[in-house]
Amino acid sequence: MKKIHVWLAAILMAAGLGLVAPGPASATTSYCGLVWGSLEKAQPDLAAAQVVNIRTGQHLCFDRMVIDLNGKVAGYTVRYVPAVAQEGSGHTVPLRGGAFVRVTVNAPSYDENYNSTYNPANQSELSNVSGYQTFRQIASAGSYEGYSSFGLGVRARLPFRVFTVDGPDGGSRMVVDVAHFW
Repeated sequence: MKKIHVWLAAILMAAGLGLVAPGPASATTSYCGLVWGSLEKAQPDLAAAQVVNIRTGQHLCFDRMVIDLNGKVAGYTVRYVPAVAQEGSGHTVPLRGGAFVRVTVNAPSYDENYNSTYNPANQSELSNVSGYQTFRQIASAGSYEGYSSFGLGVRARLPFRVFTVDGPDGGSRMVVDVAHFW
């Protein structure tokens, strides 16, 4: 009987350790199958297009920001920063969130005659993201010398991806997806 108690105790202890001991870290572990990472993503060319709109959407595993252009997206830089700076002045753009993403598309928000091609109602709230799981705020950081920048306040530093899509009528879209979790 004593042997059974010893074996039973050993089995329960082994099972208990297996349940509470953490598994090994893996580079392939992901949330929703997403393996994007949180390092800078960039494509260096300048565009001949202009920014014409910003939209957002919620998806099962990520929140999405879409920048609409009236021509081909030719370049961008997207990265986490300690604070988003205003184009030209360098002043900090106030943003809600636990982490901040600077989204720069290599396209102005004005045409060749310096007429604005994107006129949001509120520069500090480009899209209503209340109730989003990851996004906290999207604000303009200005358009200067052929670049347009935006501040994206997010809940925490989370993985993201960036890609471009051809759009209707010769336009295109730059898409930034930020995952809800790691």
